[in-house]
Amino acid sequence: MKILYFHQHFSTPAGSTGTRSYEFGKALVKAGHNVTIICGSYWIADSGLSGPFINGKRTGCVDGINVVELELSYSNAQGFLKRAWLFIRYSISGIKVALSVEYDILFATSTPLTAGIPGVFGKIFRRKKFIFEVRDLWPELPREMGVITNPVVLKLMDWLETVTYKYADKCIALAPGIASGIKKKVPNKQVTIIPNGSDEVDPKQFSSNSNDQKLIAVFTGAHGIANGLDAILDAAGELLKRSENDIEIQFIGDGKLKPGLIARVENEKLHNCKFIAPMPKHEMFDYLRENADAGLMVLDNIPAFYNGTSPNKFFDYISLGLPVINNYPGWLAELIVERNCGIAIAPGDPIRLAEALVSLKQDKNLCKKYGQNARILSEEKFSRKLLSREFVEYITSC
Repeated sequence: MKILYFHQHFSTPAGSTGTRSYEFGKALVKAGHNVTIICGSYWIADSGLSGPFINGKRTGCVDGINVVELELSYSNAQGFLKRAWLFIRYSISGIKVALSVEYDILFATSTPLTAGIPGVFGKIFRRKKFIFEVRDLWPELPREMGVITNPVVLKLMDWLETVTYKYADKCIALAPGIASGIKKKVPNKQVTIIPNGSDEVDPKQFSSNSNDQKLIAVFTGAHGIANGLDAILDAAGELLKRSENDIEIQFIGDGKLKPGLIARVENEKLHNCKFIAPMPKHEMFDYLRENADAGLMVLDNIPAFYNGTSPNKFFDYISLGLPVINNYPGWLAELIVERNCGIAIAPGDPIRLAEALVSLKQDKNLCKKYGQNARILSEEKFSRKLLSREFVEYITSC
C-alpha cells in the first residue's frame, strides 16, 4: 500500500523529541508498504534531511521512509498567532498533496488538530481512506488550561474536531480519556488505544552500594505551561529547608518557560536544581542510564491530563528501569501503583513530592525494586515492537 503520513512535528532519534512516527513509519516499511511522511521543521526535531529547501521543501529517503519536509519552522516560543498561521499553512500544503498524489491511505497524527484537514479533503473529494491519530483532545485541553479563551476560536476548534472524527474511517487514541472523548463526539466511531511505547534499551544498572545516599531525579521534556514545573521547584525548596543536600533535580529540555524557571532557581538559591540543554534521544538515554536514579513525570493540575495524556517521558523512564514519581491522578498514576514501579502523589503537594524523593534516597533497595518493576512493565505492556505490530495491523486493515 501507498501510505501518506502527516505529522507536522516528525523527528528521527537525532532530534530531542518523540519518535513515535519514525518508529511506526519504519514498521510500515518493514511490512512492505510505501510510506511518505509530510512534516514541517520543528525546533527540537531532526527530520533526517539536510541541505537547502527548494521551492519551500526538501525531500529524501530516511531509513526507508520517504520524507517531505516543508519550510515551516515551528517553535513553542513563538506567539499564538504565528503558531496558528504555521498550522494553517501546513494544512494548506497538505491539502494540495492529498488532492494531487496517488495513495491508498492517508494517516494523520495530531497535534495540532489541523493536521487532519488534508485527510478530510482526501476523504470528501477523492474517497480515500483516512485514519486519524489523536494525541490530545482539542479544544478541551487548551480550554481547561486557559490558553485559548476566545469563544469563537473555541467553537471553530470544536467544530473542526467533530468534523475530523466524523470523516475519519478509524481513529487511534493515545490514552483512555482521548478514546472516550472521540466516542463522545462520534459515538459509533471505530477507535483503538495505542499509547506511546518504550524503546528497547539497556536498563539502568543500579549500584549495590547501600551507603551511596546521593539521589539524582531527572525531568525530561518541554518546559512549558502544561508541565507545571514550578511544582518541582517548590519541592526543591522544601528539600533545602530539611537540609536534604544529597538530592539533585535535573531538567533536560527546553521551552517557553525555561528562562523564568532558571531565574527562580537563581533568585531562591535552589542549588539542588540543574538545567541541561535538550539532547538527541539516544544521547539522553545514555545520560539517564549513567546518571539518573529516578524519573519525574510532572504536569499542571488540569483534569483533562488525568486520562488524556500519554507522555513520552514515562515510557522512556520505564524502558530504562527508572522508578517514576508522578504528581497527578489518572491512568498512569493507577498503573504506577498497580505495578509498584514508583510513587504517585496528589497534585499541588510539594511536601509529599519532597518526601517521595527522600524515601528513594534513603532506601536504594526500594529504588532498585521500583526500577526493576518498571522495566518489566515496559517489556510486557509497552514494547515498541508490540505496539508497532498492532499499529500496522490496524492501519492496513482499513
